[in-house]
Amino acid sequence: MEKVILVDNKDNSIGEMEKIEAHSKALLHRAVSVFIFNSNNQLLLQKRALSKYHSPGLWTNTACTHPRPNENTKDAAIRRLQEEMGMSVDELTKTFDFVYKEKLDNELTEHELDHVFIGFSDNEPVPNASEVCEFKYVDKETILQQIQSYPNDYTVWFKKIIEQVLAHIK
Repeated sequence: MEKVILVDNKDNSIGEMEKIEAHSKALLHRAVSVFIFNSNNQLLLQKRALSKYHSPGLWTNTACTHPRPNENTKDAAIRRLQEEMGMSVDELTKTFDFVYKEKLDNELTEHELDHVFIGFSDNEPVPNASEVCEFKYVDKETILQQIQSYPNDYTVWFKKIIEQVLAHIK
């Protein structure tokens, strides 16, 4: 049973709960999103595996997760990048946090305080097929055009934060 860390709006831990229960009850919990760019400033996107418990088959950022109890957000980001994409990077930089609440499929709701990390790598990903069914590198302009043209192909959190992430990339 995987647990998430329940938090208040200031990211203070207020308890733990089983992941699906927290999503069913729409309780605010801690999350991590990772964005990896290559040396051409292209973002590594993943398409979520069709077996995922929510948002299957949608394009999203390089990796995302919920920190485990007693795990800090940076360690969770590093762990999940390896678990999902088979990658490690020399440095991940926490860039910003944001809170969002959105209904998903399967009668679940994401209500997260998300810690956003950015890193750079030209290493080829080796995706975990139970997490990721495709990946691609995309330049900034194409990402924004694709989201505008095909919004239903992307996860809700990705669409909420991509412009803010791109503003941090020169």
